[in-house]
Amino acid sequence: MAFNGTWKIERSENYEKFMEALGVGMMKRKLGAHDNLKLTIQQNGDKFSVKEASNFRNIDIEFTLGVSFDYSLADGTETSGVWTLEGNKLVGTFTRKDNGKVLKATREIVGDELIQTYVYEGVECKRFFKRA
Repeated sequence: MAFNGTWKIERSENYEKFMEALGVGMMKRKLGAHDNLKLTIQQNGDKFSVKEASNFRNIDIEFTLGVSFDYSLADGTETSGVWTLEGNKLVGTFTRKDNGKVLKATREIVGDELIQTYVYEGVECKRFFKRA
C-alpha cells in the first residue's frame, strides 16, 4: 500500500528524448516537459485506481494486477498491457497498437519519492514525484 497517496512531479530525466523516441512532435514534447503531472493512487489488494491530472488531460485508470487492459498515452497513442508487482515495484509492459513495439514502465518508492521509469526503443527516462 506504499503507493497510496497523491504524488506531484518534481523533476524528470531524459523525458524529451523518450517522447521523441515515441514519435511525439516537437511542440507536444516541449509542452509535455512542463505537464505538471499529479498522480493519485489507491490500492485495494490487487486492484489499483490511478487518477492522472496534468495541464493536458485528466484521466481515471483502473486495473487489476496481471490483467491486460487498454491505455491511451497523453499524446493519444493507444496501447494494451498489464501491470504486475515484482517485489516492491509495479512493473508495466505495454504494446503499442499502431506498431507492436513495447513500452516498459516501473513505479517504485525510493525514500520519500515515487520514481517512474519508462523504456522504449532503448531510450530510458525517469520521472520523480513527491507526496503532495
